[in-house]
This record gives sequence, C-alpha cells and structure tokens, in this order.
Amino acid sequence: MTSKKVVELFYDVVSPYSWLGFEVMCRYRHVWNIELKLRPAFLGGIMQGSGNKPPDLVPNKFLYMTKDLTRLAEYFGVPLQAPSDPFEVMFQKGSLSAMRFVAAVQEREKGGDKQVERVTRELWKRIWSEDKDITEPASLAEAAMKAGLSDREIKEVLELSISKEVKNKLKSTTQDALDHGAFGFPMLVCHVNGKPEMFFGSDRFELMAHCIG
Repeated sequence: MTSKKVVELFYDVVSPYSWLGFEVMCRYRHVWNIELKLRPAFLGGIMQGSGNKPPDLVPNKFLYMTKDLTRLAEYFGVPLQAPSDPFEVMFQKGSLSAMRFVAAVQEREKGGDKQVERVTRELWKRIWSEDKDITEPASLAEAAMKAGLSDREIKEVLELSISKEVKNKLKSTTQDALDHGAFGFPMLVCHVNGKPEMFFGSDRFELMAHCIG
C-alpha cells in the first residue's frame, strides 16, 4: 500500500485567502488521498519576519483583492464577505489571541484535528462572514461553542491559550513557516520523496496536485 503524502497547511484566520485554501484542502484531501496537517500560525509574525507589506499599502492591489475575493468566494462556495472595516479587523485588532486559541485547541486535542478544523472555521465565519469580533475571550468561547466544544473544554482552552507553552507553540509554527520561505498565507508545503515543496496562495491547487501525483 502506498503511504499518503503529507501536505501541511499554514494559515491564520485573519487571512481571507487562507479560508478559501482551507476549505478546498479539507474538501479534496480524501480525493487526493493526502494526509493534511493543519498548522495554525501568526500572519503578523510572517509579515514582520519576511519583510512583506500589507496589501492596503498598495491601493490598486487592495482594490483588486476586494473584487478577487468576491469572485473566489462565489466560485468555491464559501460565504465570505468583507467586514465593515477590514483595516481595523486585519491590522489594528489582528488575530494573535485567536491564533493562540486555535493553537491551544490543537495542543489539547488527541487523535486528529477535527476540533481544530471546526473552531478555525467558526472563527473565519465570525470575522469574514458575520463581521464579529475574534479578539475577546467571550468571542472565542462563542466560536468554540458553535464548533461543538463543551463549557469545560472551552474553559480549559482559554486558560491554555495564555500559557507560555501555547505561546511558544504558535511562535514555533510561525518560524517553521518562515523557514519554508513563507511571506504570506495560505502556504502549503507538500512533502514528496522526502523533499518539501512550498506553494503560496489559494490558486496553486493544480500545480500542487501535479506535484503530489
């Protein structure tokens, strides 16, 4: 029996393109017979570490991104729509507490990433579909509740999310992404014949599929 090829998905819920990439990979992992590893990381650390600049600093790029996301959301069937103030959401409030929360869910979950997948999706819905907060503990708890976590589990995750252990876990995953050459999200790393191949963005799935055979 041929072993499954491993594909790592590095993402942050503040990134709308990451949501699109996330849903496509979750849909096709069984079709492509891959082992999908979810790698929640911090986009702010990627931007700083790589020296990349946010799209709002290039007006034409930001205008294009707005139209592009609308088209892609319709094409992929993802209920994505921009929040009322994207700049505040992405660059003032940010996603550090949310990604620590997701990292904490992953840290305590055993035997897969089902809870991580569901919690991540609910956080994307809040920020990129319902125009709701993802920075306050109550907001994170509400997302986790919708994802099926119990009150006890949510309490444990909230406590774990502010621990040094989880903060270091998120830093480590972010550094792993940088070591693979990340400059933004989503980033996919396909491991084929012992060699990692990096793909950036939510429009490289054909090339990725060709790479993994």
